[in-house]
Amino acid sequence: MSNENSGDLQRGLKGRHVQMIAIGGAIGTGLFVALGGSLSAAGPGGALVAYGAIGVMVFFLMTSLGEMSTYMPVTGSFETYATKFVDPSLGFALGWNYWYNWAITVAAELEASVIVIKFWRPEMSVAEQMGWSLLFLAVLFFLNFFSVGSYGESEFWFAGIKVVAIIIFLIVGVLSIIGILGGNSPGTANWHVADAPFPGGFPAIIGIFMIAGFSFQGTELIGVASGEVKNPAKAIPKAIRTVFFRIILFYIGAIIVIGFLIPYNDPNLLSGGVENIAVSPFTLVFERAGILGAATIMNAVILTSILSCGNSGMYASTRMLYSMAVEGKAPKLFTKVNKGGVPIAALILTTLVGGAVFLGSLFGAEKMYIMLVNCSGVAGFIAWLGVAISHYKFRKAFIAQGHSLDELQYKSKLFPFGPLFALALCLIVIIGQFFASDAGEVMGAIIGASAVVALYIIHKIVKKTKLVKAEEADLTQGFASQNPKDEPLERL
Repeated sequence: MSNENSGDLQRGLKGRHVQMIAIGGAIGTGLFVALGGSLSAAGPGGALVAYGAIGVMVFFLMTSLGEMSTYMPVTGSFETYATKFVDPSLGFALGWNYWYNWAITVAAELEASVIVIKFWRPEMSVAEQMGWSLLFLAVLFFLNFFSVGSYGESEFWFAGIKVVAIIIFLIVGVLSIIGILGGNSPGTANWHVADAPFPGGFPAIIGIFMIAGFSFQGTELIGVASGEVKNPAKAIPKAIRTVFFRIILFYIGAIIVIGFLIPYNDPNLLSGGVENIAVSPFTLVFERAGILGAATIMNAVILTSILSCGNSGMYASTRMLYSMAVEGKAPKLFTKVNKGGVPIAALILTTLVGGAVFLGSLFGAEKMYIMLVNCSGVAGFIAWLGVAISHYKFRKAFIAQGHSLDELQYKSKLFPFGPLFALALCLIVIIGQFFASDAGEVMGAIIGASAVVALYIIHKIVKKTKLVKAEEADLTQGFASQNPKDEPLERL
């Protein structure tokens, strides 16, 4: 067992690690599976508009987070920024919300892994389901146990598999569109079949905003990882530039390819889901191009994708819990790290919570998975809301205290439009979930929003905190234990 002590993290992540961590967190079942439902609901044109709008919002959020993370690279990320620039109670609520978000994501990915394994073993017993999930949970635990470097390296390869699969898909798709693979070229027929390209109009576009947002969630991991990255002033801006455009290329490229090759009213798109990999839009495109064993190949890719997302979830929730403990917002026990600089107590609790929530699979994995995804989706949008608010207040405080923007090593684009646009769109999506037709979506919105409001109010009453004035905001590096060992920061 490692030597546990109350200490600091270590800067063990390389630039290539943080890039793949963000890509891996943002590319998962939302792209490989849920994209089919989005196309079925809103058509190829509607999907492009929805994913494009969310993509623009994510770009502004990433640049906002990048500006704060390069100036103040701490593991607490937007939880710390909200505490320093907005209101300590908001930081408290956002921190616990983010921990809860990724802890249940670990459980959701365990649920998904069981559903995917059923593709090969449809008659699995409950005991066998539990065995597979415990195995995957143990793998995630040990990938995060030894050091942040081992986590970063494992995520680099996990994400690499997904990237290779998407690139192959895009190449196969383009060759199919021009008629080299899969028979004759479909031309533009599927873009104006029936009511395409906007079959549901504006309401349908709004309706898939949450799906699009959930698909992009994980990009904010760049901020969480900034506290353990070597030379964050250089690595974070580079990661933001490369990661965003790669993710947009993958999502928009996939929508265009599928839109050309599969009509939006194809019944297979509507019936696709994690429980039915055989009709994933990726599988359909590969099969129509004549690739043998397409379903089996995509099933294996999706399984590694699920483990990748679970790996990121374990990392993110562990670091957020550690950060809150350092700041006195969680029990001091969770500041304990092992000799590899991993917050071991926080890792153990997150593992236990993820495993406990997974027990819901005993009552139906598919239903439990959908409910967890909805809860996580709303919690993710609330976290993004906190990023937008924190950046707006950070920039105001920075100027109010006599600083020049030239001091910033990385400046976000189009301030204040960027954070205000992201703030407005996040609110629209969150509020819209209360009026969704699906009971699971409404329940997710109620649980997610109620938890954050309750945390904020309770902390406000107990600690009697006040809103932070721009002239009084703390722009220093912050809590001593937030500065990881081994690699000095370029600027403190």
